[in-house]
Amino acid sequence: MGVGGYQECEQYICTLPEEEKKKALEELREDDNIREQSLEQFREWINKHPNIKKCRTDAPFLLRFLRTKKFSVPQSCEMLERYLTIRQLYPQWFRNLDPEDKDLKEIIEAGYLVPLLERDNGRLVLFSCAGKFDPHKYTSADMVRVHSLVTEALMDDEVNQINGYTYINDESGFQMAHISLWSLTDVRNILRCIQNTTPMRHKANHFLNISASAIKLIEFAVGLLNEKLKNRIFMYKSVEELHEKVDKKMLPKEYGGEVPLSEMVQKFKVLLKEKRDSILSLDDMYIEIDEKTCPLVSEMNEELGIGIDGSFKRLTVD
Repeated sequence: MGVGGYQECEQYICTLPEEEKKKALEELREDDNIREQSLEQFREWINKHPNIKKCRTDAPFLLRFLRTKKFSVPQSCEMLERYLTIRQLYPQWFRNLDPEDKDLKEIIEAGYLVPLLERDNGRLVLFSCAGKFDPHKYTSADMVRVHSLVTEALMDDEVNQINGYTYINDESGFQMAHISLWSLTDVRNILRCIQNTTPMRHKANHFLNISASAIKLIEFAVGLLNEKLKNRIFMYKSVEELHEKVDKKMLPKEYGGEVPLSEMVQKFKVLLKEKRDSILSLDDMYIEIDEKTCPLVSEMNEELGIGIDGSFKRLTVD
C-alpha cells in the first residue's frame, strides 16, 4: 500500500505541452521544483492525517488540488479534506457515479451535459441544456450526480487542471418543475461544494435563453457565490448574443457550430467507458468524520437565515 493506504505512486513525468507549462508557471507558480516539493509535502500530510484512512496519492489526483490552489500546500490540504468529507456527507451526490447507471446514462444520452470538442482559449467547455433534463422523471440528486460524474471524468486531465473550465448553459426548456426539485438548503450546499471543495478552476459561466422562471433560481444562486465567481457570470438573451462572446465554431451545430450535439455525446460516452473503473474506485477513499465536531457539518447545517420556508415556493413567479 502507498501513502495514505491507497496505492504506490509512480514517479511523475511532465508531458504538458509547452504552452501549458508556460501558463502553469505564470498563473500557478508551477515549475518542476515547486511541483515535486508540493507533492511530497501533500503526501506526507495525508499519511499523517489521523482521520484519512484511504486516499489517492498519485500525482494527477493531488495536482487537481495543488493547481486549483496555485500550489499553496495548506490550502490544497484543506480542500482535499473538504472534498473527502462531502463525498461521505452527501453520498447521493458524489458516490457510486457509474456511467452505466440507467438514469445517469439516459440523462447523458439526452444531451443534458456534455464537454464540447473545441476549447475556449485552452479551457474545456462544458455545455448544458436544461430542457434535456426531465424534471418529472429525475430528481435533483440525479442532476448533481450527472455533474459529478462528468467532472470526475475530466479532472485528472492536466491540461484541464491548468487552463480551467468554461460553462455554457442553455436555459430554454427550464420549467417550474425544475425549481420544485430543489430546496433552498440543497442549492446553498451544492454551491458551497462547488466553490470550496471541487478542485476545478472555474473561468467563465455563460447563460442564455433565461426564462422568468429560471431567473429567480439563478439570482438566488448567484447571490451565494463569492465575488470572483460572480464576476465570471455572463447572461444573454439569444444565441446571437452569445456568438459575440465565444467562437461559435466550438458550439454544437444546433447553436451555430459544426458538429451535432448527438455526435459530441457519443464521443463523450467513449471517454466515460474508459474512465468508469477509476471513477468508481474513488469510493474506496475514506475519511473518518465526527459529525458533532466536524466544522464542515456545522457549516452545511446552519440556517439560511433568509426568512423563508426552505423551498422555492416563494421565489416562483406567476
